[in-house]
Amino acid sequence: MTQGSDILVRAADLSDLEALTDLYNHYVRETAITFDTAPFSPEQRRSWLLSHRKDGPHRLLVARQRDGHAPDRPAAPGRLLGYAHSSPFKPKAAYATSVECSVYVAPDAGGRGLGTLLYRHLFEVLEGEDLHRAYAGITVPNEASVRLHRRFGFERCGLYREAGRKFGRYHDVERFEKVL
Repeated sequence: MTQGSDILVRAADLSDLEALTDLYNHYVRETAITFDTAPFSPEQRRSWLLSHRKDGPHRLLVARQRDGHAPDRPAAPGRLLGYAHSSPFKPKAAYATSVECSVYVAPDAGGRGLGTLLYRHLFEVLEGEDLHRAYAGITVPNEASVRLHRRFGFERCGLYREAGRKFGRYHDVERFEKVL
């Protein structure tokens, strides 16, 4: 757990499920950033949350606004500002040393460096794990996400042209990789 002056970054737990689902559903309904097309219920996202552990290569970190508190009491976590995760890249055993990473930030919390904060913490907790590569797919155009990934050493390694259709049009996905 990391505590800043107004943001708490920690491993996600079941108490985060509803807020994580709400945030992800915003991107499902409003953007082509994810190719999911139907919103999820918290129960549908439960197994996804539980697939991320507090140790090992598959992590899920949340950034929450710290509520005001008295100096002699710990702060209670407030509103979810965003999350970052590393998940299995592919299900086959030979891919076990590769992860897929992504960041989602609340739509009204962008431009505050939350993506950078979350990725910094994610890659810190992944240090020492038996990992070789991290991958990311970015629906383009998305300059903010491209900049974030390049800031963390990701390099473009390919383009899937018109890989998904959402909102009545096809979208390209740029693929990025990072040596771990």
